[in-house]
Amino acid sequence: MTSLIIRDLHVSIETDQGTTPILRGVDLTINSGEIHAIMGPNGSGKSTLAYTIAGHPRYTVDSGSITLDGEDVLAMSVDERAKAGLFLAMQYPVEIPGVTVSNFLRTAKTALDGQAPPLRSWVKDLKTSMEALRMDAGFTERNVNEGFSGGEKKRHEIVQLELLKPKIAVLDETDSGLDVDALKIVSEGVNRVKDNTDLGVLLITHYTRILRYITPDFVHVFVEGRIAEQGGAELAERLENEGYDRYTAGAPVH
Repeated sequence: MTSLIIRDLHVSIETDQGTTPILRGVDLTINSGEIHAIMGPNGSGKSTLAYTIAGHPRYTVDSGSITLDGEDVLAMSVDERAKAGLFLAMQYPVEIPGVTVSNFLRTAKTALDGQAPPLRSWVKDLKTSMEALRMDAGFTERNVNEGFSGGEKKRHEIVQLELLKPKIAVLDETDSGLDVDALKIVSEGVNRVKDNTDLGVLLITHYTRILRYITPDFVHVFVEGRIAEQGGAELAERLENEGYDRYTAGAPVH
C-alpha cells in the first residue's frame, strides 16, 4: 500500500506586500485506493496544497513534512516526484507548441519506466484510453493542448493518468469549466483508473457536482489554510445545502 502523509504543513509565498502565509498547519494522509475530496471557498489554500505537493517553485515550505512511502517528497525535484508516483492534473493545463500528444505521452512513459514501452501494446493502450474518454484518434498528432477546448484538455489529463499509472493523483479542480457530458466522461475515467490500479486520489473542488460521479471516502473542508472539518460523503451533501458561511463567519477553525 502506498501512503502520502502530510504533517503540520506551513507554506507561504512572496508577494508585493511581503511574505504571505497560505497553509497554516495541514495534516492529511492519503492511502492507495482512497478518494479524498478537499473543498472550501476560493482563496482557502486548496490549490496551494496541490502545487506544493507537486513542487512548484513559487511556494515556500516553512515547516512540516510530506512523505511518500516514507521518502521525503520535499527533498525531491519535480521530476523525481513524478517518477516516485505523484501526478498533478492542473486546473488550467498548459499548451506545449511543437510537441504532439503522442510524443509527449510516450516520452513521459519512457522517463517514468526507464525504458520505452513496446510500440504495439503502447499504441493499443493509447487508442483504448482515448476511445474511452471520447477523444478522436486525430488528437494524437496535435500539439499538446494547443487549440483544445477546456473539456478536451481535461480529458487529455485523464488519458495521461490512465497511461502513466501514478500511485497518487492530485486533481486540482478537474471539474472546472466542464459541461455535464464532459464531467461524466472525465469522472468515469478517474473511477476506471482507480479501480484498475488502486490509485489514491486527492480531489480538489469548489463544487459538489463532481462528487455525484466520483464518490469520496473522505471530505476535508479547507478554510484559511487549515482543515476546518472532516467527514465522509455526507459532509459534501451538507456543504451543498449550507455553503461555507458557517466556517467563514467567525466559527473556530481546528
